[in-house]
Amino acid sequence: MSSAKVGAYGANSKNDTGFRKTWDQKEYEEIARAKDEEIVEHAKAAEAAAAQGKRAPPRKKDDLPKATQAMQARDVPLELDKNLNKTIVIDASAGSGQKQPGFYCDLCKRTCKDSARYLDHLNGRTHLRRLGQTTKVVKSTLNDVRQKIAELRAKSAASADAKKYDFDQRIKDIKQAEIASRDEAREAKRRKRDEERAQAEKDKVKGADEEMLATMGFGGFGGATKR
Repeated sequence: MSSAKVGAYGANSKNDTGFRKTWDQKEYEEIARAKDEEIVEHAKAAEAAAAQGKRAPPRKKDDLPKATQAMQARDVPLELDKNLNKTIVIDASAGSGQKQPGFYCDLCKRTCKDSARYLDHLNGRTHLRRLGQTTKVVKSTLNDVRQKIAELRAKSAASADAKKYDFDQRIKDIKQAEIASRDEAREAKRRKRDEERAQAEKDKVKGADEEMLATMGFGGFGGATKR
């Protein structure tokens, strides 16, 4: 009885492609049809505007929230190299929405192929608008610069104070460590002395028993070979 050869993906033959990812053709047809209709409607609107001597209306864009603040500096590192030289398995059915390798933006539900594109996306208008920010940067005034310098100096001073050693406490810790080490060495010597004493007692008792057995004529009991 012959058994069918199973391939690396569990296929029974080279013509069996059931392991490959399948696509919902109807869904993509609906998406393409909606896009075509949008293009046709925009073309008609542009033609009507041109007939009236007006400019063509802009194409419809995603509804983005209104910006409420200027571009802000990131206070969290991007860690673009945290997965460098690592192999990561991506679950296409996971709830995160990431279905392909790359850098995934949870806010925009978009995956970028490399770190350069990901960085461009984070600095782009669409991502910033979803954060409620504009692409404009507020110019710093002289007072802002002075305040920032003061904050950095305070932070540096706090870090320097944290690194200072309390020498008195350090000396106490060293003395306590030396006392603990001496006590441990003294305890080890005591245990060794007790073990040697106990072993000497055992040897003494064993010697006395052997001497008594020899006196009674049982010195060769169980040890001599019969001839």
